[in-house]
Amino acid sequence: MNIPHVDSVANCLSMRLTDYTDYSLRVLLYLAVRSEGLATIQDISDAYGISKNHLMKVVQRLAELGWVETVRGRNGGLRLFEHSSALTVGEVVRAAESDFALVACFTGSDANGNHRDCVIQSQCRLKGIFESARDAFFRELDGYTIRDIAEPASPLMSLLALKPSATVVPIVPVVPAVSTGT
Repeated sequence: MNIPHVDSVANCLSMRLTDYTDYSLRVLLYLAVRSEGLATIQDISDAYGISKNHLMKVVQRLAELGWVETVRGRNGGLRLFEHSSALTVGEVVRAAESDFALVACFTGSDANGNHRDCVIQSQCRLKGIFESARDAFFRELDGYTIRDIAEPASPLMSLLALKPSATVVPIVPVVPAVSTGT
């Protein structure tokens, strides 16, 4: 049996986030793990092996959103704003992606922007199923913050070739034992 449009439905359902979203999450994760000092775009590019040019666009947008602080100048760089560690993965994905219409009937047009009516639209239950699946996807992503995915930091720091910050060991004065004179 030949079912029309099965290939086009399958192509629409290949849910994949863009590299832009991936890089946005990677930048935030890197900055969360590197909790002290400033990082450069070059540092992040080297750590992940991704294009510095792509990262510049991503960082600009993250700064516009108020998630990343950029410091200009010779000793400049980037750091995560403190409140940004509480961002959910879902919030980042929503800000970075532009289209969550899993099928053409969500928007009423096909991938080329051509208006498209579906003959079964008035009785179709698929749209509701796909909407529920998309909502479940975001509920899951909203359950994790940047802080959550940055822990435990030590293994991530090793993989990203970051050095742990020096830990300060408090000096505790030694009090000599008091002689009782017996």
